[in-house]
Amino acid sequence: MSLILGNLVLNGKCHVMGILNVTPDSFYDGGKHFDLADVQDRVDSMVKEGVEIIDIGGESTRPGSKPVNAEEELERVIPAIEYISNNYEIPISIDTQKAEVAKKAVEAGASIVNDVGGLRNNDMISTVAEMNVPVIIMHMQGTPENMQKNPQYGDVVEDIKEWLNGRIKAAKMAGIKRSDIIVDPGIGFGKNLKHNLEILGRLDEFKGMAGGVLLGASRKSFIGMMTGNGEGDRLTGSLSAAIMGVTGGVDILRVHDVKETLSAVNAVNSL
Repeated sequence: MSLILGNLVLNGKCHVMGILNVTPDSFYDGGKHFDLADVQDRVDSMVKEGVEIIDIGGESTRPGSKPVNAEEELERVIPAIEYISNNYEIPISIDTQKAEVAKKAVEAGASIVNDVGGLRNNDMISTVAEMNVPVIIMHMQGTPENMQKNPQYGDVVEDIKEWLNGRIKAAKMAGIKRSDIIVDPGIGFGKNLKHNLEILGRLDEFKGMAGGVLLGASRKSFIGMMTGNGEGDRLTGSLSAAIMGVTGGVDILRVHDVKETLSAVNAVNSL
């Protein structure tokens, strides 16, 4: 059975999820879309470019970042969710590790929960099960504050798969269907350059674990490590990672550059 995300059906095609960070400190676009008028302009722009899902986050998870409280996170994300749901028929994903934020975001119009904490919180598991919405489970070794301090693995892909299978099992025990789960190997979250490249080369091994696979590699630091470019000059590297995602069979690409990524995806699909 195909996974349904709002009015979007995952049917073997690779879909593009646009990133909307309503934060002052995200690694690439922190502060750019913090004002509601800027949020609206960004949403309108992404929709015109053909975005298929919009992922809204109100708490930065860049390396070294510190958490914010639920009240502040909700003040950031709810106006953006309401604007999208009132003006467009497009699936909205709420990027949060907090059950309270997930619940109120879904009540406001979000239809997917994107938990970078990977359902490590029992309250989040029960909340997602109760709301009966699809969930993205991302792997992260450690927390944003410490995840890049010498991450260690045996076989990075096998270790991530084992961890994800454990979270999938916990989700199923709570009543979340495997077919409603999307797995994300968590590029850049507790991984060094070698780990990230290994994951990119073995994306096909995550297929079949659940209802879909998401890749989020857009403009991350490992691209800068390879190219020597800063956050503002990583488009080419990001598109290369996106193409690897398409050829590796991922279902969703989480990106900053919607128009350019869609062009790359369409080019690969036309071959």
